[in-house]
Amino acid sequence: MNSSKAIRQLKELNKLGSKMRLAAEKWNSPWKTLIATIMSARTRDETTIPVAQKLFNKYGSINKLAKANLKNMQKIIRPVNFYRNKSKSVLNCAKVLNEKFKGKVPVKEEDLLNLPGVGRKTANVFLSESKRQAIARKKNCKCFLV
Repeated sequence: MNSSKAIRQLKELNKLGSKMRLAAEKWNSPWKTLIATIMSARTRDETTIPVAQKLFNKYGSINKLAKANLKNMQKIIRPVNFYRNKSKSVLNCAKVLNEKFKGKVPVKEEDLLNLPGVGRKTANVFLSESKRQAIARKKNCKCFLV
């Protein structure tokens, strides 16, 4: 590919970038950022975001989410890949946040990694979105999300 074509493509990507949103971005509460990030694994952001919005509209607090009925949650989360497992993870994560952290999302990586459904990448995406130092990357990949 020649350099002028590459530059044109980069300019187009930059224009799109201002219109695109990632699943972890622009939520008004840390718990929403974390839950959306959990649901976004192996699912396109354009699928995750409306599903997360629907979930958050129904369960407007981490306390309400922790008390949700699993079957009802699965109906909402169904468009997301692996929705059965993610529903369990989201519900259990909300319960742990309520019981162990008084409804607040911890900001220590080791605490995040002990939450159901949270692995290293999810923890680091959450931390970087929370303006803390973290680098999220896929396992065995040299590409980074910051």
